[in-house]
Formats: sequence, structure tokens, C-alpha cells
Amino acid sequence: MRGVSDLNVLILGFIFLCLSLALIKILHMLWWAPMRVKYLMGLQGVKGPPYRFIHGSTKEIMSMQKEAMAKPLGLSNNIYPKLLPHVHCWTNLYGKNYLQWYGKQPQLAVTEPELIKEILSDRQRLYPKNKPQLFVKKLLGDGLASSQGEKWAKMRKIANHAFQTESLKGMIPAMISSAETMLERWKCHEGKEVEVYEDFRLLTAEVISRTAFGSSYLEGKNVFEMLVKLTAITSRNLVKQRFPGLSMFFKTHDQIESEKLEKGIRDSILKIIKKREESIMNREEDGFGSDFLGVLLKAHHDANINQRISVDDMVDECKTFYFAGQETTNTLLGWSVFLLAVHTDWQEKARNEVLEIFGKQNPNADGITELKSMGLIINETLRLYSPVVVMSRKVESEVKLGKLNLPANTVLYIPILALHHDPEIWGDDVHLFKPERFSQGVSKATKDNMAAFLPFGMGPRTCLGFNFAINEAKIVLAMILQRYSFTLSPAYVHSPVQILTTRPQHGIQVILQPL
Repeated sequence: MRGVSDLNVLILGFIFLCLSLALIKILHMLWWAPMRVKYLMGLQGVKGPPYRFIHGSTKEIMSMQKEAMAKPLGLSNNIYPKLLPHVHCWTNLYGKNYLQWYGKQPQLAVTEPELIKEILSDRQRLYPKNKPQLFVKKLLGDGLASSQGEKWAKMRKIANHAFQTESLKGMIPAMISSAETMLERWKCHEGKEVEVYEDFRLLTAEVISRTAFGSSYLEGKNVFEMLVKLTAITSRNLVKQRFPGLSMFFKTHDQIESEKLEKGIRDSILKIIKKREESIMNREEDGFGSDFLGVLLKAHHDANINQRISVDDMVDECKTFYFAGQETTNTLLGWSVFLLAVHTDWQEKARNEVLEIFGKQNPNADGITELKSMGLIINETLRLYSPVVVMSRKVESEVKLGKLNLPANTVLYIPILALHHDPEIWGDDVHLFKPERFSQGVSKATKDNMAAFLPFGMGPRTCLGFNFAINEAKIVLAMILQRYSFTLSPAYVHSPVQILTTRPQHGIQVILQPL
């Protein structure tokens, strides 16, 4: 009996030791490590809000966001305190660069253009993309927006072929045709109110389907509808924190729903891929095609196994382009029309330019490059209502950024909207719609701080589709201006929200008057 008793004592001792070690590890991870980072950054003059056990700064951020969204905005373009209230508050309290916390993860918020340029012009790969959050991973997979190293370099090279100048010119007829379909619907609303944001969503989805995947909106409809749902889930979980390891035993409704949507999106994309492959096998098409899907399929069937990409790679790139290619242009078009509806002098100036270059004819590739006033309007729209309001990078090993020594595993949090609304860069009229500020180029507008204007990022990881988005926006706006003048509807409520991108919470209603 004594032997059994001794064994029980040993087992209990072992269990106690394991629990003690686990507790020490948890305390180290959730308390000592964050306190050490806070101390090290504090020695360098970098302060920030207090670290809260487990939650970090996330509860404060969510509280600030809720309070900011409850405040009316009028028709002001000063959306920075509304969409990023925590950054607005904490930069005023702690300085241009401050330390905040995503759970136990330290995040250095950086709003100095010089430091941001150093981060984004990273040729030595010292600041890789931050590992995507769980729901973002389901939305975009491991595509160009989030992949790293050699995989990113290979996929970027492949995708570049689909966005060469000649390829972009070949997409113009599909953009024009899709815009004509939308404008045909608008004839029923002449002299009346039309909600343009939803129409732009359908338009940009049609353009993506036709130019990138050689299909129609109806074929990609399931993908787009599921992406809309998954985007909403992702957005409301961006700053939520759960106790580490809890998801192994208990999944929230959003986690369960996101897994279903992720699978549904994958299955729908695989059907589109299979249809293209079958059309090639049946010789309905010659080769894989020169569009985005064709380029991916060619890489998938590459004879060189080292250059070949997997089915998962294809699916992830399709997901990324379906989302990013549609969402950014959609928001750009919506906010451009809003601003032109308010500032009818610039609307008339843009219309005169369009009529001078194209008359009543559809836009063409040569004329698109001559739309100078339109270019100024688009840049100012992207500044005031940047589709993406935040980007991030990560410090994997200790590194020196400017005069700061950054510890490993620190996230670099770059609030684009803070830069775009900084009066020190843009002047006291920073919140006013003044496209003329770009009349001498971005460099002059930013006082040579090129990192102060980041609608599509900068450096090696500049958004691949930015020329695609700008061309599409110019074509659609030109075709609208040829046919209509428009003013803001009395029913419009100005309430920009961040649902991954900057969207109008209640849509954008304008009154159309045919010319």
C-alpha cells in the first residue's frame, strides 16, 4: 500500500509541476513579455495606453469606435477621428509614434512619413507582411496580399503578366460594356434618386468577372455574395480578443459561419477553374487565355515543376483578386460621385474635359491618359476617403528603425488615414476637397514626403492592380459625366464606416439629371 501511496504522491507532484510550468509560461506570455517591451520602448521615449491583461488595448479601441460612430458627421470630410478614433486620440496624447496592444501583441503605431518610407521601401525584407488574423486568412488565403518571401516573389511575377499595359488596354471594352449596362438601368431613374454605391458594387463585380475570369457576374455571383458575408464577419472580429487556446474547444458562431463560407468560396472558384480547363480540353478555347485566370492556369500546368503553382495557390489568388479588385474600385467610385455631387464646380470641370477629349464617344486608351482633371479628382478622393485605412508589417528580429531599436515580434501599425488627414503635411485645409493640390504631382502635394500618400501602398509591395482600378474609375466616371449631372439627394446620410474598406454605411443617393 505504501508503494501505491508513493506513486500517487509522485503523480500529484508531476501534475502540480506541469500546472506550475504552464502557469509560468502563460504569465510570461501575457504579462512579463509585454511589460518588458513596454519598458524597452519607454526608455526610447515611446509611450502609449496601458497594457491590459489578455485584451491589451482592444477593449478601449472598440469602446472608442462605438462612441465615434454614434456622433453625427454632417457632410464633413474629417473622417479620421470617426474611423480611427484611437489613433487620433493617442497620437495627440503620446506623439507621432506610440505603442498599443493587440492582445499581448505589441503594435508600434507609426505616423512619421520618413519612418514609413523606410518600412515600405524594404528591399532587405526586414519588415515582412504581418501574419493575417484568423478571419482575414479565410477571406484572402495566402495570396499576394499576405504571402511572403519566395512564394510572394513567384506569384507577383506570374500576376504581373495579367496587368501589363497591353493587357490593361484589352480590358477597356469589358469595362465600357459593363458601364453601359449600368447606365441603361439608370434611365429609369432620370430626374429621380438613385443609390449609386450598390450599382457600383454590381458594376465592379461584373468587370472583375469579365476581365479577370472570362465569365459573367452571374457565374461569379456566389463568390461575391459569400465574400460580402465573410467580409462583414472579418470586420467585426478584427480587434476582438479571446483567451489563448479557447477556440480549440469552443467555436463562436462567426467562426463556424466563416468556415462554411470559406469552403463555399473555394468550391465556387474550383468550378470556374474546372469550366475553363474543360473548355480547353474540348478545344473551345485556344490555350489557357491571357486573362488573370488564364495566367494562373498556365502556371499551374507549367512543365517546370519549380515554377508550377498548386490548386490552393490558384484559389487563394482568385479570392484575393475577387475581393481586392472589386472592393477598392467600388469605394473609389462611390466616394468620387459623392464629392462631385457636393462640389458641382469640379463636376462641371471634369465633364468639360471628358467632352473635349471624347465628345459623346466611349472612352479609349489614349484619351484616358489625357484626363488630367479626372486624375486630380481621383487622387483627392483617395486621400480623403482612402479605401484601406491601415496597413501593417512585422519585425521578426531586433532591428533599428530610424533612431528606434525595435524588439523582435513587434507589429508596425501604419494608419494611412492619419497620414492623409495630417495638417502638417497637407495644410490647414486638409479636410477640404481640393483636387488642385495635386496639380503639380504627388511629390509637390506631399512636400516630397511620398510616404504621406498611400492609397495603394508603396515600395515592392505596391498594389498590383492600382492601374486597373484607376482606369476603371476614369472610364465609369467619364461615361456618367457624358450623360448626367447629379446632386446629392436630401435623403443622403453621411456616415463612412470601416468594413475592411471605407464604405458609406447608408449608401450614396444622388439625383440624376440627364444632359
